[in-house]
Amino acid sequence: MEVEGNSGRNGAPVRRDWERAEAERVYAQPFAELLFQAQTVHRGNFDPNHVETASLLSIKTGGCPEDCTYCAQSVHYDTGLKATRLMDRADVVAAAQRAKAAGASRFCMAAAWRSPKDRDLDKVCDMIAAVKRVGMETCVTLGMLTPKQAARLADAGLDFYNHNVDTSPEFYRSIITTRTLQDRIDTLTRVREVGVKVCCGGIIGMGEHVDDRLGMMVLLANLPKHPESIPINLWNEVDGVPVKVTAERSDPIALVRLVATARIMMPKSVVRLAAGRQYMTDELQALCFLAGANSIFVGDVLLTTKNPQLDRDASLLARLGITSGLA
Repeated sequence: MEVEGNSGRNGAPVRRDWERAEAERVYAQPFAELLFQAQTVHRGNFDPNHVETASLLSIKTGGCPEDCTYCAQSVHYDTGLKATRLMDRADVVAAAQRAKAAGASRFCMAAAWRSPKDRDLDKVCDMIAAVKRVGMETCVTLGMLTPKQAARLADAGLDFYNHNVDTSPEFYRSIITTRTLQDRIDTLTRVREVGVKVCCGGIIGMGEHVDDRLGMMVLLANLPKHPESIPINLWNEVDGVPVKVTAERSDPIALVRLVATARIMMPKSVVRLAAGRQYMTDELQALCFLAGANSIFVGDVLLTTKNPQLDRDASLLARLGITSGLA
């Protein structure tokens, strides 16, 4: 068994040698056994009554040359989305200040690029430094990076880089042809090499099968180091993209099973309920928290799609006795 670093407080080793069959066995346990195991692992590594809150802002929307078949921002599809220029730093800082006042501790900035141009990276680095001065953790997602670009982001003080693998290696070519999975892994490696933490997960509900979701978890769990944050996104319905034809919303219990499996396979990673929470009932979110999810995006909008309103999130967490930055 290959292990990573020290074991958690419950003694469970952090493994990087998972087989697909093992993941399937974990996932397929009787529901009560699966949740008990996940909650035990969760309590061994995290405060079970705390949820991290992050805010996400699109600093450059639309016009992306990639052909990701799920995305409203691709130039390949007519989704009615108007492309925008990169935001001004002052507007980004104002948004960060509002997010902090609302209770978010991390501010994530996303730009719809295949990879950033150096002149744009200058501006993003300025944004990172300015948001750090606001007193928030910083995260960006800018597409593929060169080693030099990754180093520049690190020098600017970046805490996290988001670069999702999206799905399993087997299903990947069904949803993207303009960028390989290895391209994504290479960017993750470059980010790691300069000391920036990794936020990496994927999307469910695009027409993939359960074995694809587990394949994604095996891929993440067998990286040289587990992502510090793992966003699990439910595909947000977008008219005009190819995935609209194949998409099928996940069964709620299947979603809870996936969260629990992620918690067990990557015990020290933060598991985030990311896009698509507007489709989830309070009861489903509560089960996901019980299964080991311990992070959410807050704010009315995520990039180009809706998100639950702050008062709903604050009410739910209060009723569950879960602490966060929300009032």
